[in-house]
Amino acid sequence: MAPGWGTTRTPADPGRIHVEHPKPELSKRALFEGRLLVFVAIVMSALTLRIAVTAFTPLAARIGDDIGYSTAVVGVFGMLPTAMFALGGLLTPVLSRRLGLEMTALAAMLMTGIGSVLRALVPDTWQLLAFSAFALAGMGIGNVVIPPLVKRYFSDRLAMLSSVYIVMVQLGTVLPALITVPIADAHGWRLSLGMWAALAFAAALPWIAVLRTRRDHARFDTTELPADAVESTGKVWRSPLAWGMAFMFGMTSLITYSMFTWLPTIFSDAGANAAFGGSMVGIFALIGLVAALSAPIVVGRMANPFPVVLGCAVFFFIGFAGLLFAPMSAPLVWVLALGLGPSTFPMALTLINLRTRTGAGSAALSGFTQGVGYSVACVGPLLFGALHTMTGGWPVPFAFLAVAVLILMAGAWVACKPRFLEDTWN
Repeated sequence: MAPGWGTTRTPADPGRIHVEHPKPELSKRALFEGRLLVFVAIVMSALTLRIAVTAFTPLAARIGDDIGYSTAVVGVFGMLPTAMFALGGLLTPVLSRRLGLEMTALAAMLMTGIGSVLRALVPDTWQLLAFSAFALAGMGIGNVVIPPLVKRYFSDRLAMLSSVYIVMVQLGTVLPALITVPIADAHGWRLSLGMWAALAFAAALPWIAVLRTRRDHARFDTTELPADAVESTGKVWRSPLAWGMAFMFGMTSLITYSMFTWLPTIFSDAGANAAFGGSMVGIFALIGLVAALSAPIVVGRMANPFPVVLGCAVFFFIGFAGLLFAPMSAPLVWVLALGLGPSTFPMALTLINLRTRTGAGSAALSGFTQGVGYSVACVGPLLFGALHTMTGGWPVPFAFLAVAVLILMAGAWVACKPRFLEDTWN
């Protein structure tokens, strides 16, 4: 709730909120200092939520040659983002109740910046892993805290704001993948890896301003919510809708991060060079901008968007088949199809707010969906690589991803039904 707005409990029903409308001049100032400032903060934060992933992947082999780790460690790095995002999903609802959504977002940006700069300075593998994990944990917290912040400040513009911040997430995914290798060629991998910390520190600044302009509302105050809102995190585990969302989101992430990690290797095995593999990762992420712009609007206008999920599954299967049987015959076509498949990612993020009645419900569903979803997804890159090593080829790893698509569809069947979380957990 923006500064200038007041809430009181009505004597007849202490669980219901009476909103005291501010004076017009306070309302205008609240709009500027509250919503506009938070909009800037959300946009800048969203840009940081993938930089530690796609800045590292194209440089993985080069960094390994320099500090000395084997190819097997690449699989560990591939698993690390989803593992830390899962941790963020489980911790963020607790942190947001203790610190407030805005302070939690600020902490996430600082963690991302500190981890990103320190991992570029370390001399060995274990320190690289540790500081990468720290940066990724900050991003995981940011992943979860953004949807309830959108619902808190922009509940009247959910589809539009969802599109905006998901587009920013995609841009933050694309840019490192496209320019990391050229910068590393010119200035070394440490500068190329560490320079993204500046973006995270810049994203922390508007959150500091937000906290200064709304000190009276900085905590995640339960008086803004129904009386039993603090129980939402526990109740969400009993909701079939929440489990459907978790598997829809988790399988999308499993497939996406498997491709982020192994797409350069797939093309390398097919005869392409490292720069080509890195550019394919960038294009794969860039195509997600199309989904980020359109999926939230489409989901907002459809009572049940499951038919869109079926279309995404078809794109996944086309991409898998092309990469498996003829990767260099039409690589842009395969990557185009593969990039449209994860349109279920912005769909899931949008559904978090569309399938909840309250801010507490949104925070609980966001934490559960991303915590459970990323926990499941974290095995994807590691298992994909292990299956390749065990079999000496790509058919079995791609069969594994095909099964993940089927599970995604099953979860989406449940998640897309038009109902609210709060009606399903009893």
